[in-house]
Amino acid sequence: MSLWSRLRQSFWFLPALLCVAAVALAEGLIFVDQQLGDSDLGALDFLITMVGESGSRDLLGAIAGSMLTVASTTFSITIAVLALSSSTYGPRLVRNFMADRGNQLVLGIFVATFLYSLVVLRSIRVIGTDQGDYFVPHLAVNVAVLLAVLSIGVLVYFIHHISDSVQVWTLAEQVRTDLIAVVNRLYPEGSGQDAREVEGEHAEPEVPERLDTDGFLLTSRETGYVQDVDLDGLLSLAHEHDLLVSMKVRPGNHVNEGTVLAVLWPPDDLNDNVRASARQAVRIGRARTPLEDVEFAVLQLEEMAVRALSPSTNDPYTAINALDSLASGLVMLAGRRMPSPYRFDRKGRLRVIAPAVSFVHVLDHLLDAMRSYAVQHPTVLHRTLELVAQVGAVCQDRAARDRMDTHVGRLVEAFSATSPQGSDLEALAEHAVRVRALLLGSQQRRIGSGDD
Repeated sequence: MSLWSRLRQSFWFLPALLCVAAVALAEGLIFVDQQLGDSDLGALDFLITMVGESGSRDLLGAIAGSMLTVASTTFSITIAVLALSSSTYGPRLVRNFMADRGNQLVLGIFVATFLYSLVVLRSIRVIGTDQGDYFVPHLAVNVAVLLAVLSIGVLVYFIHHISDSVQVWTLAEQVRTDLIAVVNRLYPEGSGQDAREVEGEHAEPEVPERLDTDGFLLTSRETGYVQDVDLDGLLSLAHEHDLLVSMKVRPGNHVNEGTVLAVLWPPDDLNDNVRASARQAVRIGRARTPLEDVEFAVLQLEEMAVRALSPSTNDPYTAINALDSLASGLVMLAGRRMPSPYRFDRKGRLRVIAPAVSFVHVLDHLLDAMRSYAVQHPTVLHRTLELVAQVGAVCQDRAARDRMDTHVGRLVEAFSATSPQGSDLEALAEHAVRVRALLLGSQQRRIGSGDD
């Protein structure tokens, strides 16, 4: 994750930019006012209202005070909404509110208007020796009024935006967008072939036998979650120093101080700079993010579904909505080949080994959760089977289709163990038979076409 991506995700960055712009605008207009003096603006003169020194002070003071009050009130509402949403849909979704451009823009405009008014207010001063002669930046004061009017529109927008942002379909859509983005980033079209496969060689590259036992263990000096691994940086480092780097962690893993991050080979002649550069390629933070972690993007929607199925909430339709959003991302992921764990330099030498998270692992976690929490909700079980059918229709991995077939059987078995009504069990069993037939038919078609 680049520095620019981290800045864009922070809650303060956009408001800070708007505050800088407000100060620059205020100083610029004050300078223009100083240059114009009492000059006639011609056709534009009717747009400028001159209210004098006292009126300008009162006007700017009222605007500055009201902006700060409105900002504190609206974001008190935001905190209340965050508390409600985190308890209902899961605390990990709070990050979406923090990264929301609308919330950042509203805060930025309110605070920037306050700061603009303050800067213009301090420019009203006595000039010369005559105590009754004041400099009043009339142009800047009139712009402050325009910003106040704009802020009223922003307030109306904020009320609509915050009301819409807590709707379940809006939350699910935001996470679905993150899921699709990380799938496109980590599993792009055409991935799944390393340099040797492109040349027609399918043998595994040679890896030193004593890599894991005798290689240099690069350990973490922090505790937290791996947020990003700069594989391109590691590839350049390994090429420059003639190394092989075998990663032992990936984005989403939790590490403690002393946890092995990677193994470097050969272990000799590794100076402090090389070790420090390799360690800096692994970014560790206090929380997981969906930018490079496909499991976390899936987990957020999975958590939404699981919380909706809790006895205290008992909202199967929210769970179905979360599964709908999951299906679109998982269908895309199932249609992609898993990228090779091997990375080679320009000369074809193996430099980095970095396994990606497998589709089977992601699917296992989701379907296990549905089997555990959705057994009392036949409608959710039927939607889970539909998700399996949608994913299975495009899945290119035979092992994943076999795994899905196993999960379908487990779902029916778990539901039958709850002693449901006969008609419900019969309907689910019939649905499962159709899904398993689809999985088998998809597998046979792919075998016949030579894909597996």
